[in-house]
Amino acid sequence: MDDGTVITAEGMAELERQLGQLEGPARREIAERIRTAREWGDLKENSEYHDAKNDQAHLETKIARLRERISRSTVVEAAAADGAVSFGSTVVVRAPDGAEQSWELVSSHEAAPGQGRLSVDSPVARALIGSRAGDEVTITLPRGERSYTVVRVS
Repeated sequence: MDDGTVITAEGMAELERQLGQLEGPARREIAERIRTAREWGDLKENSEYHDAKNDQAHLETKIARLRERISRSTVVEAAAADGAVSFGSTVVVRAPDGAEQSWELVSSHEAAPGQGRLSVDSPVARALIGSRAGDEVTITLPRGERSYTVVRVS
């Protein structure tokens, strides 16, 4: 799945929040730094001015990249109506030792494995896609194979 174009609603909201922060307070802060540095005189040897202009260029690049990502992304909600694991699904699995884990399948930009948000392109997610509650799934990982039983899909 090309996760450069799919994103959860929460992921899109976070991108839009970041864009608002960069276009608002961050731009104002840099504009103030530039204005203050200009007041100090000769711009040729004014390192504060050059640093602020450099930071402004980096900020504008971040804004352009964020706008690009937002414009090419499509919000996709979980399509687990048929009970199968898919993008946006939350899946609970049980290991042979009885330990359960819960993962939400999201785009790579939203992935945070420690918080239970797995990239849809990860080996674990790819192995789980299409499975349903009760299915046993074997996942091939760099350290070997692991088997899980799908407990619940939501």
